[in-house]
Amino acid sequence: MTVWRFIRDRRGVAAVEFALIAPVLILLYMGLAEVTMALMAERRSSHATAVVADLVSQDTLTSRSELTDTFSVAEEILSPFNAAGMSIRITAIRADASGSPKVVWSHGKGLSALGKGSTVSGLPANLMAPFDNLIMSEMNYSFNSTLNYALPNTMVFKQKYYLRPRKIDMVNCTDC
Repeated sequence: MTVWRFIRDRRGVAAVEFALIAPVLILLYMGLAEVTMALMAERRSSHATAVVADLVSQDTLTSRSELTDTFSVAEEILSPFNAAGMSIRITAIRADASGSPKVVWSHGKGLSALGKGSTVSGLPANLMAPFDNLIMSEMNYSFNSTLNYALPNTMVFKQKYYLRPRKIDMVNCTDC
């Protein structure tokens, strides 16, 4: 008789169901929080890259120290994420008579500067006509999740932006 009473007793069912489902829901919540943080970091790195290109393309003349200050702006845009994972480079490009894109000047932090006169590869097709000028901003941002549950490995976000100089044909750098 006591065995049948035990089998029909439903008083602890909710507690057992909670014990089975709670760990799954907690892991799902933590995973969604990590993915959301990664998406936010990717968006901020994209915005920072665009801002650097935009600031330089609005200038008429720049220098290494001014570019370094511009990189500091990118670091501030990335906050609250750690700027130590940021590598950035800004490059002025001019197409020669045949339309081949060549480096006029380049400066980077964490990414080495491209050599003057070197050919730039990987530009989108038909972006530059002969004698066109561009400002190219590139960033690699390494994102490490603080929780490391859903995203245990470092994610690297790579961004590139191309803008044309606005006030003059080419933004020159005095000491790049």
